[in-house]
Amino acid sequence: MVGSEKKSLVFAYYVTGHGFGHATRVIEVVRNLIQAGHEVHVVTGAPDYIYTIETQSPRLFIRKVLLDCGAVQADALTVDPLASLEKYNQTAVLPRDSILATEVEWLKSVKADLVISDVVPVACRAAADAGIRAVCCTNFSWDFIYADYVMSAGYHNRSIIWQIAEDYSHCEFVIRLPGYCPMPAFRDVIDVPLVVRRLHKTREKVREELGILDSQKVLIYNFGGQPAGWKLKKEYLPEGWICLVCGASEDQEIPSNFIKLPKDFYTPDAIAASDVLLGKIGYGTTSEALAYKVPLVFVCRDHFNEEPFLRNMIEHYQAGVEMIRRDLLNGCWAPYIERAVTLKPCYDGGVNGGEVAARILQDTATGKHHTSHGLSGARRLRDAIVLGYQLQRITGKDIAIPEWYSLAQNELSSLTQLPNKEVLDNSSLTRQSDYFTILHGDHQGLPDTLGFLKSLAEMESSDRPQNNNKLQTRDHLAASAMFNWEEEIFVSRAPGRLDIIGGIADYSGSLVLQMPTRESCHVAIQRNHPSKHKLWKHAQARLPKEGPTAVLQIVSLGPELGNRGPTFDMNLSDFVEDGQPITYEKAYNYFARDPAQKWAAYVAGTILVLMTELGIHFEDSISILVSSGVPEGKGVSSSAAIEVASMTAVAAAHGLNIDPRHLALLCQKVENHIVGAPCGVMDQMASACGEANKLLAMVCQPAEVLGLVDIPPTIRFWGIDSGIRHSVGGSDYKSVRVGAFMGKKIIKSSASVELCSSLSNISTQQMNRSNPDDADEDEKNLLETEASLDYLCNLSAHRYEACYATRLPESLSGQEFVEHYLDHDDSVTTIDKERNYAVRAPTRHPIYENFRVKAFKALLSATPSNYQLSALGELMYQCHFSYSACGLASNGTDRLVNLVQEMQHSKSSESEGGTLFGAKITGGGSGGTVCVIGRNCLRSNEQLVEIQQRYKTATGFLPYVFEGSSPGAAKFGHLQIRLLKSRQI
Repeated sequence: MVGSEKKSLVFAYYVTGHGFGHATRVIEVVRNLIQAGHEVHVVTGAPDYIYTIETQSPRLFIRKVLLDCGAVQADALTVDPLASLEKYNQTAVLPRDSILATEVEWLKSVKADLVISDVVPVACRAAADAGIRAVCCTNFSWDFIYADYVMSAGYHNRSIIWQIAEDYSHCEFVIRLPGYCPMPAFRDVIDVPLVVRRLHKTREKVREELGILDSQKVLIYNFGGQPAGWKLKKEYLPEGWICLVCGASEDQEIPSNFIKLPKDFYTPDAIAASDVLLGKIGYGTTSEALAYKVPLVFVCRDHFNEEPFLRNMIEHYQAGVEMIRRDLLNGCWAPYIERAVTLKPCYDGGVNGGEVAARILQDTATGKHHTSHGLSGARRLRDAIVLGYQLQRITGKDIAIPEWYSLAQNELSSLTQLPNKEVLDNSSLTRQSDYFTILHGDHQGLPDTLGFLKSLAEMESSDRPQNNNKLQTRDHLAASAMFNWEEEIFVSRAPGRLDIIGGIADYSGSLVLQMPTRESCHVAIQRNHPSKHKLWKHAQARLPKEGPTAVLQIVSLGPELGNRGPTFDMNLSDFVEDGQPITYEKAYNYFARDPAQKWAAYVAGTILVLMTELGIHFEDSISILVSSGVPEGKGVSSSAAIEVASMTAVAAAHGLNIDPRHLALLCQKVENHIVGAPCGVMDQMASACGEANKLLAMVCQPAEVLGLVDIPPTIRFWGIDSGIRHSVGGSDYKSVRVGAFMGKKIIKSSASVELCSSLSNISTQQMNRSNPDDADEDEKNLLETEASLDYLCNLSAHRYEACYATRLPESLSGQEFVEHYLDHDDSVTTIDKERNYAVRAPTRHPIYENFRVKAFKALLSATPSNYQLSALGELMYQCHFSYSACGLASNGTDRLVNLVQEMQHSKSSESEGGTLFGAKITGGGSGGTVCVIGRNCLRSNEQLVEIQQRYKTATGFLPYVFEGSSPGAAKFGHLQIRLLKSRQI
């Protein structure tokens, strides 16, 4: 409780309009402020009872006004990103001037001493305009949440992010709650313990009132202020259990073993009286589950960026079990509940965050200044970049990166075997013969492969009864329990790729040059007869009554940073309908329905593609372990590495001999049709067909390998990660691809019109009994070719400039294009009629890029010289700026390219004859990695280290450098291994 003050203060507390979770924690802070004798005006859209059930006081005033909307949800688990942005625009952007005027006037009328926001953006700006200090109290901010929405659905709404961040910047600091997200807009932070509502009644009293015996096991079903409305059935619960249902509608029918709680029932009391909590991960649910040591069975939601941070906290204190979404909907609850009830939550931190926060607010309102961590602007920007703040950056100070996140990142690196030049040494990894007999293949001494084999052996060891008490991550536990360790296991390996030059021109048929990275993905696979397959408990619960069926189980190591579930399982019969493989569209919808497990489409999709394209029948159960050291979102083809490694492993385990080129094309179908990302084929080709320290030269029409190009010993390539997440599923990449295909269609249409005119002229000449000259005939042949143009890159640059450049519009609306041309003839993208697309720049880029790549390839065989390096570097710079013209630039990648240019043209570098010569953004652009070309010498590495440090100084983020290469999947082949008998028990 806050100590008494002589002066009674007035607080204006703004509460966001999303759900009830914010309101439930606000009331705990409000209660402490009122107990200290202060007056609190709560501005909220939540029902009055949320506040009055806890505090009934003449000093509590509730003003029903909604100034933001949070996230628009179709149900408790599904967010509509675009609808959320549009509603925010209607609620807070369009009426902004009116809102500010009203709030400034109101704040002055109540004579507020301090404005508190959780976390209504405009309240912070209104406070500044009224000359009143403002503080936020939260675990996340809406700019971070909406950034995901903007990137996935509404990039044209990104100005909303700027406005929200600017509003937050008017706060003096943020009172940061445990489980916090990155919040780069705030200038300063003060950390407090969990804010948790106090209990009103004992566990025994609550059970007595509800007629529940103390010996009965109780589940509480709570999805917060977003009622689920799903049909509940008696058999969902384990035998003898009772379920308390929160938020049920009055007309919802429930079985006899379910109890519907009144809407104003005090939820913390119900949680504390229960044995297990089933719900979503939100701050209120998480804090109360931890505080009252009730295990939480949770279901992940899509587009909730706060979840990975809260989830990490739950699992750190051994209080959480993830339920697969389809098991929630299908009623397969029992295995999860029975697992959760065995947990012993161990949270031992403070739960008096409401009291601590109230004291800080009281001190701030009386003029005291709280000092926090003395954080720098670089750290603030690092908070944005490292943890996925996906748009352009705003300047200012920073908050610290959560310590647990840094630890998780380090742990993930060790799990996924990211190479470390200083640590990895073949001799330190122990010989593979200490663990497995290699029946087929060769590990080739690759450090990451040796590390993966060691990880497999450690999983086998942890599956032994005497080691069950060792603390392990949930992904390792799942993997150790799914393999029959005495049976054979197949292992594949596929690298990522560094886009040297060619990039997004691949889908337009360009020549591309790609280098496999040293970083790679490993997949271990085992097939077993369904009767002998080791199944997880929830998978067993779904087995049909008629007997065992073929099941696919997948474990992904290190899922923490991607907010994805570590496991996935399905009956392989789900891929069959009426005796035939299901359509790719149905498969896409199958995986898309649960975003936390959508990652499995990259792996499981390879099986469906083999069924569909090659007619393969899978009758055995399959267990797959995926461990990728190719960082996600860096533009180095992490997804292609997973697809290629997965399909290679599936093929090896089933005795399929698939040509590497064909395998890459099959993997592209996985990404295009089942994952739904409109990528070209160069990523899969490089991962499958590449070789160490060579460039794969390929014409993407669709995938014709010209051969391998030796990298001259005087030249070296590096990749530098900008820290800005890249996605080929993002709106920018898709719109540029659509624009290029629009341009091709317009060119073909123009050529057809010209061809008709040319044929008419020739016909007229023949009627006049004069022979057409050779020039007319040549022009007719060119126009015939261009009227049937299959790939943009088959149009020469000079023909483009001479005949078509001026006919292409700078941009065109989808509606106008469809009216004139019907379709853009691209099977993996669709035209949004409401959107405006750039056309000229996306069309021009692949035509000129194809020319640049051909010149680049020819120059690599030239006599080594500074002229050679300078010319190669110039081609890369031209490529980079052409990406920018298409709208695929980013602040981070531009900064890195500029740093390379500064280094190249510095006096010290020029006096040494130059070491770095060029750089370009790679892959799909809009972030990711920059490729750098330089002289293969020690000084180049020193300059790269200097660039790293300069980038860190400017952004706070130390970029990862990709260097070195490794064999593609075909060159590596596969391993067939069996555990040594000496290790079997």
